[in-house]
Amino acid sequence: MTTEQFSIDIVSQAYWRVTFSNGPVNLIDPDTIEELAGLLDRVAADAELRVIVFRSDNREFFMAHWDLLADKSRVAAMQPGPTGLHPYVDNMIRLSKLPIATICLLRGRARGAGSEFALATDMRFASERAILGQFEVGIGAVPGGGPMARLARLVGRGRALEILLGADDFDAARAADYGYVNRVIPDADIEAEVDAFARRIAQFDRIAIARTKQFVDGPTLPDDAEFAPALAAFFETSGRPGSKPLIHSLFERGLQQAEGVELDLGRQVVATADDSGH
Repeated sequence: MTTEQFSIDIVSQAYWRVTFSNGPVNLIDPDTIEELAGLLDRVAADAELRVIVFRSDNREFFMAHWDLLADKSRVAAMQPGPTGLHPYVDNMIRLSKLPIATICLLRGRARGAGSEFALATDMRFASERAILGQFEVGIGAVPGGGPMARLARLVGRGRALEILLGADDFDAARAADYGYVNRVIPDADIEAEVDAFARRIAQFDRIAIARTKQFVDGPTLPDDAEFAPALAAFFETSGRPGSKPLIHSLFERGLQQAEGVELDLGRQVVATADDSGH
């Protein structure tokens, strides 16, 4: 099955590989929200599925971040999802609570919304090419997809604040050391190793997988109520007049293009802020 952005390879009844593709840097946009909701509906309705691997064929970008040129009125008008929340955070909550194993295979950059997607999956395996981060504070916004709630539980309060308030890039080794990702696998081996692990899970009983995951979810997943205020804060803080010169300067330097600041965004948000007088 193929949507515009998510290509689904049905390896077996129990195991799917889902490849994300959206433009030169794999931006997340309103179409992503709608297509992911449809994918989650299909997953929830499949009684045979046990494991999904999410990946990208773009070696530089897994999911770069939210599309800063997206139509804000369209996003604001989106109807709530099954949780009763805006479909962006609804997707992340539903993804984290699926009764199957979800795995992120990270080879390129996953910042902002891309990091939030990865955090909503059960396990994250990164090659040495992976770079993660939450750069939103660096452009004057509150992260909207709930990384505050997820990171604090994964890496602890101090390291969560280091990631969020520093707005810097984290290479795979440091991300693994902090617990941001499970571990680092050599880039040459990661596809085969993750595939072998997924195939192993796919052999096991679905009820045992789902029930075991429920017991892990209870003490480790944030309550749904934690997500709506963060998204509201994102809508309130993103694109404010004081941040527009900085964001404009980033676009002039290649934001949302395959070259330029996207390759080194953690450093560039500081350098650009200095140049624009912030």
